[in-house]
Amino acid sequence: MVAEGQRRASAFVAKQEGRSAGTLDFIAPPPIRQQKTSVGTGFFITDDGFLVTCSHVVTGARSFRVKTTSGIVPARLIKQDSVNDIAVLKIAGTVRAIPVALNRNVKLGDAVFTIGFPNPDSQGLEPKFTRGEISSLKGVRDDPRCFQISVPVQPGNSGGALVDELGNVVGVVSARLNDAAAYQSSGALPQNVNYAVKSSLLQEFLKGIPELRTGLKLPNKVADRDAVRFAAQQAAVLVIAE
Repeated sequence: MVAEGQRRASAFVAKQEGRSAGTLDFIAPPPIRQQKTSVGTGFFITDDGFLVTCSHVVTGARSFRVKTTSGIVPARLIKQDSVNDIAVLKIAGTVRAIPVALNRNVKLGDAVFTIGFPNPDSQGLEPKFTRGEISSLKGVRDDPRCFQISVPVQPGNSGGALVDELGNVVGVVSARLNDAAAYQSSGALPQNVNYAVKSSLLQEFLKGIPELRTGLKLPNKVADRDAVRFAAQQAAVLVIAE
């Protein structure tokens, strides 16, 4: 199955960071689908196979697969919120999930990271680690739903977990500043200006899925750095929507 995924990866068109509503012209919009295939990142939130990604990664698709550490498996779409750019999928089997924490304790300058699958057609199918800080507690034009982050992200990182130093999900990587719009507005190109939907919105969204009421992990209170990164890597998956 992995060999098949590698063969097909050359045909994947990475999904550009973007959101589908409420972002005006300053968020880079999702590109037009080519060959009816879109890819992004997701992360497991329960050990029985529920995972989160961005709504714009799966919108318009009819079938879904995810590449786990065990291979490529089919997935089904459970629910999505196009306004806040969140979606939940489900696969069969047992996996390793990562806890979601409320973001109320997140502070300006806090260290965060993501593990995802940027540009898999050119960068490959191995997960990529990037880190940075919370640049702002609000998003574009002070949107309270998002964090601005300095974590480098590329097309394909959409839907990845934004993880704090304790190994808890505090956001979902979703968007980047639109280069053209920013240049037209300020006369300068933006440098590493990216956004993540806050975990508080994700938690509210998850409350509407009855199957998830007892399956979510409790947030970590202490954690080893190596263990945190390993857990995030185990929970990260490549999402393929067609």
